[in-house]
Amino acid sequence: MLLRRALPCLLTLLLNAGCAQHAGELPFTLKQVGPNVWAAIDNPKATSPGFANAGFVIGGDGVVVIDTFSNADAARQLLAEIRTRTQLPVRFVVNTHYHEDHVAGNGTFADAGAVVVAQRNVRTWIHTENLRLLGPQITPELRAQIDALVAPTIVFDGGLDLFLGSRDVRVQRFPGHTGGDAVVIVGDARVVFMGDLLFRDMFPTLIDASVDAWIETLGTLTTGRESGYTFVPGHGDIGGAHDVSAFREYLSTLRTLVSDARRQGRSGDALVGAVTAALKPQFGRWDYFDQLAKDNALQVEAELGGTKKTPRE
Repeated sequence: MLLRRALPCLLTLLLNAGCAQHAGELPFTLKQVGPNVWAAIDNPKATSPGFANAGFVIGGDGVVVIDTFSNADAARQLLAEIRTRTQLPVRFVVNTHYHEDHVAGNGTFADAGAVVVAQRNVRTWIHTENLRLLGPQITPELRAQIDALVAPTIVFDGGLDLFLGSRDVRVQRFPGHTGGDAVVIVGDARVVFMGDLLFRDMFPTLIDASVDAWIETLGTLTTGRESGYTFVPGHGDIGGAHDVSAFREYLSTLRTLVSDARRQGRSGDALVGAVTAALKPQFGRWDYFDQLAKDNALQVEAELGGTKKTPRE
């Protein structure tokens, strides 16, 4: 809830906050990004938005779904869209990380027969860490919603391959946004589903981030064989390697600015003021600058100072 509201609803109230709503619109926009590969891009104008992106891949004998939105209604509508394209079973759901806005629809697909797959840490963190993010004043209703999230039943450490007939869907762990991130690579379609390792033209949430590792991850993906692929972010529209590089440049610039400010003896509000002023000329046009730039600076300050608490394996 906190994560799903932080971007689309600009850090407003958890369950009761509402984005601008337009009845009758799907919670996502489907975009075909390759042969039998679709990205489901969040539609904030919908009555019940997905609050994050998702997607699916159709192969010879089944379907893989990537992430399941922040609510079961959006997940049910994605399943209905899949059914208009194929009657093959949804065999797997891949969670790119544990945050609630990407996993709350797991149960919809599990009920339809899918197996939920994720990096090993997600199995535990989907409950413990989502509860942590909601804080000590969590209501019984919110606690029940987190407790009801369907956890992965197949886990991996470094990665695994999911075969849909002859179609290979590769799932690979990369660190950065959390300690349990994974990307989904559809090699024959030249598509990478990035989860929240990529925010396109918008400020990210860094509450669980390790920025140095994240910068390295993005560099690997923009210089390796995936450099010419289509990249589907966790938030924002589809893009290419140049968008991944732009996001990497943001993280690198942020880290450098915070490090420089710390060396100059700045901290807290003084550090935030210096960092955000320096960021604005280049990145001020990105969505949620006003809402998240300050928090980004503080999160990196805590990380560099050794006081940041993130989930541990």
